[in-house]
Amino acid sequence: MSEGNIIEIENLSFDYVDRKSRFGAIKDVNLEVKKGDFICVLGSSGCGKSTLLKLLAGLLKPAKGSIRVNGNTVNGPGVDRAVVFQHYSLFPWLDVRSNVIFGIRQGNGKHTRKEEKKLAAEYLEAVGLLEVAGKYPAQLSGGQQQRVAVARALALESEILLMDEPFGAIDPRLRLELQELVGRLSTEKKKTVVFITHDIDEAILLADRIIVMEPGRIKLSVDINLDRPRKRENLVGTEEYKELYKKLTVSFYDGFAGAIEGEVRL
Repeated sequence: MSEGNIIEIENLSFDYVDRKSRFGAIKDVNLEVKKGDFICVLGSSGCGKSTLLKLLAGLLKPAKGSIRVNGNTVNGPGVDRAVVFQHYSLFPWLDVRSNVIFGIRQGNGKHTRKEEKKLAAEYLEAVGLLEVAGKYPAQLSGGQQQRVAVARALALESEILLMDEPFGAIDPRLRLELQELVGRLSTEKKKTVVFITHDIDEAILLADRIIVMEPGRIKLSVDINLDRPRKRENLVGTEEYKELYKKLTVSFYDGFAGAIEGEVRL
């Protein structure tokens, strides 16, 4: 394992197979992630970015190659990797507080019940949902449920946080708040984050490095040399932002980029 790397992906391939066909979703991908890095994987639907995250989470097994975390080969899910998917996945029979406490127990299991409640309250307050701690998922909006899922993942206190377009179902104002929240907490707690998105703005706001994928492969890696955490109002409109946005747009849209060149969002 190279010094400083927490994740090492080597010659990784994965195929979806049914009785009639085989589809190569990931093809010979290589990637190294240093401890504390925030990596955004950017790409269009169907490019393999969510498959890559599921492989990192240990929910799928590679057809070829390997994934190592802290030098250990990933053979399945583990508490060293917390996951937030695009669609919230809360336990409907547990109230909000108990859903977060479940994450706390999975990650540590050594807290007293009083400490668990205190920690759950802190994470729920961080995502703005302390007032609904006693409610059940069915009583919440979709955006609220996803915020609980984020709180539960943070409560696991894993070194690595894997996030698959976690804010896609949330309204724009709250989405920005949660982007800045995750950016701040990941910096404060020195978490390593792999964040899947198809939103260029979101990637620039959050990432230390942006990986652009084309179907099955990594097309481009772009370092974002801006201090974290970031606030959107301080970023958008700067020359650094405009140059990054243009570069990523050209890569993302490839041949279609000429049609929107110069239309950088301000």
